[in-house]
Amino acid sequence: MHEVGLMQAALAIALDQAAAQGASKIHALELHVGQQSGVMPAALAFAFGVVSAGTAAAGAELRLTSIPVRCYCSLCQREFQPADWIYECPDCHGLSTDIRQGQTLELASLEVS
Repeated sequence: MHEVGLMQAALAIALDQAAAQGASKIHALELHVGQQSGVMPAALAFAFGVVSAGTAAAGAELRLTSIPVRCYCSLCQREFQPADWIYECPDCHGLSTDIRQGQTLELASLEVS
């Protein structure tokens, strides 16, 4: 369950950003979770409850936004969203290994006071 470590890192960034803004409370965090990031959103949400206890983010709302996978077809020279886990171009049916989106975990926004 590497989500605990990932959530600790995301929370540390959020707490640093809140402190840099002079805020003492984090009300909400939004994380963008790529569909191929290797992160389980439910485990991430559980980890947030554990690692935020006793911090300025305790009781904050955690918003998880799923980011779809987008690939690039070098034959058609365009991006496409695959229909499943086989990254086949819908036009030429070539397979792509060039993934342009959906592999990251990103702290997208904070609400602080």
